[in-house]
Amino acid sequence: MSKVKGLNRVRKFYEWTTSIPVLAFILYFSGYIDDNMLFQTIAGILLVFCVMSAVHHSEIVAHRVGEPFGTIILAVSITIIEVAIIVSLMITGGEQYASFARDTVYSAVMLLLNGVVGFSLFIGGRKFRTQTFSVHSVKIALVSLISIVAFTMILPTFTKGEPGPYYTEAQILFEFIACLAIYTAFISAQTLRHREYFITGSQDAPDHSGHTISNTSLVISILFLLISLTIVVLLAKSLSIPLERVIVNYGLPKSLVGIIIAGVILLPEGIAAVSAARKNKLQTSLNLALGSAIASIGLTIPIVSLASYIYDFPLILGLDILSIILLVISIFTVMLSLIGGRSNAVYGVVLLVNLVAYIFLTINP
Repeated sequence: MSKVKGLNRVRKFYEWTTSIPVLAFILYFSGYIDDNMLFQTIAGILLVFCVMSAVHHSEIVAHRVGEPFGTIILAVSITIIEVAIIVSLMITGGEQYASFARDTVYSAVMLLLNGVVGFSLFIGGRKFRTQTFSVHSVKIALVSLISIVAFTMILPTFTKGEPGPYYTEAQILFEFIACLAIYTAFISAQTLRHREYFITGSQDAPDHSGHTISNTSLVISILFLLISLTIVVLLAKSLSIPLERVIVNYGLPKSLVGIIIAGVILLPEGIAAVSAARKNKLQTSLNLALGSAIASIGLTIPIVSLASYIYDFPLILGLDILSIILLVISIFTVMLSLIGGRSNAVYGVVLLVNLVAYIFLTINP
């Protein structure tokens, strides 16, 4: 019996959800994808499978720890890796990457609000006509998101301490403290004080399906979730250079690269959110999308701001007027779509049109 269990554990490591990320890591560190079109294509295929692997392991973790902890683990894991990549590039890149954090986070938030929420509402509405969710959870998330967005990407455009879309050192420290305070309060509400707002009734019911997740499986899934997310980000960054060449050759703006990279990084969350909506778990979809948006801004920007204060590299935070207008339209549309606690496919269509408008105006500003 023990031999059978041992063989099952060994066999698990040969499953594609664990073997593909390892193969992707080997390819990445081999150096073959730097200037070889064939290996770049292979890397792109492996990247897609690594995204699917991350979704698989995140679902196992979510099933084991319960909601909303599962969605928080996925959101924070992606955010931590995103922060590490941004800070490393900005420290070594200098002035050329001064707006990199702002552009990456802005793209992520626009894709989450319009793309992930929009697809979830559309898919769920098409299948179930009307879906319900907790209004209280949405209010808590949106209030937190609006305040963090204002502090990080709107106010720097209009402050007078520094010329241009910059914060002074004192303003950076204030922004750091304010964002962490808001994010801490949000996580506290989501996990402790008002946890009932962020779960559905079915998530509180005991599981009679017979599928239990052992501690060993949980540890393996957490490990390969982090491995999958890390290699997704690393491959996305490596493939951004040949992708940029293609985009420039077609006369498109370089800012489109940021949107594509952000989209690839957010694929695990996006697929998980839409999958939950298809299972009539719209609350889980909203937890993923809105929670990820809050984590993306509320953790990434303050940590990058603190790093800029410590390492003294330039940091552009404020958005231009067109970007601010598009961001305000997106937040306002999401607020109106979710204010009643009931959704339908029409709200999803409107948000997806917002997404298309954002991409179109990025290409044709």
